[in-house]
Amino acid sequence: MLPLDRQNEYRNRYRALDPAWQSSGDVYERIVRASISPRTRLLDLGGGRGGLIELLHPLVGLAAALDPALDSLLDHRTPDVCRLSGLAESLPFPTNTFDVVTASWLLEHLAAPEAVFAEVHRVLRSPAPESGKPGGRFIFLTPNALHPLLITNYFSRFFPALQRRLIPCLYARAEADTFPVQYQANTTGRLTRLCNRAGLTLQLHFIPDPTYTAFSKSLFRLSVWVERLIPTSFKIHLVGVATKRL
Repeated sequence: MLPLDRQNEYRNRYRALDPAWQSSGDVYERIVRASISPRTRLLDLGGGRGGLIELLHPLVGLAAALDPALDSLLDHRTPDVCRLSGLAESLPFPTNTFDVVTASWLLEHLAAPEAVFAEVHRVLRSPAPESGKPGGRFIFLTPNALHPLLITNYFSRFFPALQRRLIPCLYARAEADTFPVQYQANTTGRLTRLCNRAGLTLQLHFIPDPTYTAFSKSLFRLSVWVERLIPTSFKIHLVGVATKRL
């Protein structure tokens, strides 16, 4: 079993080996923080019980969280955040409402990502060329389906019951927080096509992380060695910035 605290210990070891390395969560947070201001209207998709919005909500003008799981929203760790139960495929907001939309560990679960990207585009603020103000940003963090570990786990899309049992056993995660995966928006090619069709300009960051198979010191050393051989575009995590264009 690899609980989060032990995985973070291995991440610290990896950071000692490569001081320039940042985890995907650190990269995601850095980009979101650089995209907000006290006037920002922020929407977090799939926020559930919390996440980055817990830290950022005092720094923006409006913070909202949307999730289909009402029970999770009722348990949200930041009760003063505006919380709505709903689907990302049909966002209950007017056009041009938000400056920033965020989503961490959501895209891999989408069965209809085209609808979600179209809705995100709709609710994001349009660019204002006369003032030089760019369009709103969709910032997301998701696994890369091309990474070898994800390829070997791809069968979980077809055997969700096995996934619900296997992931909690391996990573000490509650079964209630393990959701079926689709991997329909989890490669460079698919994300580029989704953004182009929706009217978004995409920038991707590829983040390595050899700790997911670090069940022992020996496996950690092996994972670090394998990680060095994996091409950049196959790294395990994707952090994306999709900007609304005219």
